[in-house]
Amino acid sequence: MSIEVSNLLKVYGEQKAVNHISFKVEKGEIVGFLGPNGAGKSTTMKIITGYLQQNAGEAIVCGINVKEQPLAIKKKIGYLPELNALYYDMYVREYLGFVAEVHEIADKQKAIDTAIDTVGLRLESKKKIGQLSKGYKQRVGLAAALIHHPEVLILDEPTSGLDPNQIIEIREVIRQQGEDKTVLFSSHILQEVEAICDRVIIINKGELVADDKLSNLQRSDNDMHTVIVQFKEKIDKRLLEPITGIETIGEVPATLLTSSGSGFRLQTMQAESVKKQIFALALQHNLNIVSLQSESQSLENIFRTLTQQ
Repeated sequence: MSIEVSNLLKVYGEQKAVNHISFKVEKGEIVGFLGPNGAGKSTTMKIITGYLQQNAGEAIVCGINVKEQPLAIKKKIGYLPELNALYYDMYVREYLGFVAEVHEIADKQKAIDTAIDTVGLRLESKKKIGQLSKGYKQRVGLAAALIHHPEVLILDEPTSGLDPNQIIEIREVIRQQGEDKTVLFSSHILQEVEAICDRVIIINKGELVADDKLSNLQRSDNDMHTVIVQFKEKIDKRLLEPITGIETIGEVPATLLTSSGSGFRLQTMQAESVKKQIFALALQHNLNIVSLQSESQSLENIFRTLTQQ
């Protein structure tokens, strides 16, 4: 087990920032760590990396107790904090060389070149860090986290400040690193988590509210699906109202329709049953179905449901 958090508690005054949470992450997993602002994500990550001590519970990384051997686990972990602290007066290569020396890397230049190429910093590598855009500063922090080839990556908002193209590039870097590393990362860009992770951990007000594969969360028995149907003919939505299992009916935005079609979004917990009834209705009324599909609950909806309870 690469990361094992057991009954972790962190208290600030009377506030429980992390309230007895437990989870495990195995090698080769890329796990999204989600929660609203102030939920305890960054606090948990700081405890796992040894930058902050808990009040109770245990954090174990690669079999090493973090509280007992904080320096030993730092050799195993690559950490990109939410507030990426960098030395702005240093050149990119100079800074990465400094980090490499801290980790006592034998072939320093090779490690620097590999890290620079991995995160796409080659064109900016001769500049001072203070001259870089926010996105490239973030890449420097990621390069520093990767330079010693850690077994575990802890990334707190790794794509903060990146433009859409850069986000895609860094997303691919994270995916590649996950092939032989354990990756735990937080992000407020839920589409990014859906694209990279097959498992998510969600905390709210310091408490664990979900820990499962995304597909399982989306298949929950209480999950509301959206069935989207598009007919060739113009029809009155009242024709669909007798279908059983529908919660609400709304029209599909015109941008999604063909010029001659008529579309509807049906909210239901019985997607397959509703689709069968639509087929039967189309046969009964001699209607032509252009498209018929169902969408599982999005991660955004799951997140909102779990963190607003």
